[in-house]
Amino acid sequence: MEKRGELFHSLEGKNIYLKSLNIRDAQEIHNYASDQEVSQFIGWNLMSTLEETRRYIEVMLKREAEGTHLYSSVVEKHTHAIIGTAMIFNFDHKANKAEIGYVLNKHHWGKGYGREMVAMMTNFAYSSLKLHKLHAVLVDANIGSARILEKNQYELEGRLKDHYFIENTYYDALLFGKILTSESSFC
Repeated sequence: MEKRGELFHSLEGKNIYLKSLNIRDAQEIHNYASDQEVSQFIGWNLMSTLEETRRYIEVMLKREAEGTHLYSSVVEKHTHAIIGTAMIFNFDHKANKAEIGYVLNKHHWGKGYGREMVAMMTNFAYSSLKLHKLHAVLVDANIGSARILEKNQYELEGRLKDHYFIENTYYDALLFGKILTSESSFC
């Protein structure tokens, strides 16, 4: 896992690059982890304090050290600011698949960074991890995330009715997937 982590932390695209999570970056991560609009549909609890964010970073680092997750900070190239987190997790080694997740600071939504990040993770999963499939599960109200996946040729494979209960409202879960083959197009 160490080698895979090093490779994941060194991915670079046109406008963003990935780097390993670091507790020293807690304030930049807290800037979006503490934003209600950002955290509403991503599966993280809202981080109320910088200390909560530090503790969650420690949890992520522990998971990565245990080999169950890959996490990277997403960095904007021209500012070198951390603008999000990219993750590959829930590895199923028998079926050769995993789940992807991502979060971006809302000030960087709509700029193509999400699409670029998912393309980088997808290419990495195929070329370096040799995975057969990636999937993502998201709240149906998270329209921006669904668009990112669709732009990367992920297919809507299913819907789980009233799967999430967030702030006294039920939401469906959307299941997206992509089979990774040599014919797959990576944006």
